Amino acid sequence: MSSSEEKKAQVFDKSKVTVIFVLGGPGAGKGTQCANLVNDLGFCHLSAGDLLRAEQNREGSEYGEMIRTYIKEGQIVPMEVTIKLLENAMNAALAEGLPGEGWADGKGRFLIDGFPRKMDQAQKFDNEVCECSLVLFFTTTEEEMLKRLLKRGETSGREDDNEESIKKRFRVYKEQTMPVIEHYTKLHKAATIDATATIEEVHQKAKAVVEEVFSGQVNRNITA
Repeated sequence: MSSSEEKKAQVFDKSKVTVIFVLGGPGAGKGTQCANLVNDLGFCHLSAGDLLRAEQNREGSEYGEMIRTYIKEGQIVPMEVTIKLLENAMNAALAEGLPGEGWADGKGRFLIDGFPRKMDQAQKFDNEVCECSLVLFFTTTEEEMLKRLLKRGETSGREDDNEESIKKRFRVYKEQTMPVIEHYTKLHKAATIDATATIEEVHQKAKAVVEEVFSGQVNRNITA
């Protein structure tokens, strides 16, 4: 397939719609940093996990029981389901529009959090939905992530915020998501940010990297 045919097959035009993937182990602080970037730069933040959890609880959902089982086991939900939920959410946001220059004239900018978690997801989304501009990869130790998740589990009500599920998620993450980071590193689209620092220090590093995307300067890998 030629690149022009590939572009026609994509749901969203990369020249108008900016997609930044946000990855990192469970508890690396992805959601917190996405919220900061939404405030800074007017993104629409889409969490793949939140979309899946909402769908599993939606009355009449054909995917609900399947999603519940996968999440409980710490496994990755079939990509067709996740990608369709993301595509629907992006269409809804573009139809509604958000304030700011990033949403004028049919444009949009999305932070997609917790996706892609496997290579086939990355390739399918880039080829068929919209090619991503950058991957923000937040990294910290498993000990730190476990501590954060167990603390969150005291109030989150999430079925997978318990030690057994967390350890399964760490294992799946290492086996299946690290190759995604390596793939985007080879494409000079990965920014690795140490998330062990304070929330504000991590925020400033992430903001600086993302601002480079909009100034057209990103064509390299960054470690911050």
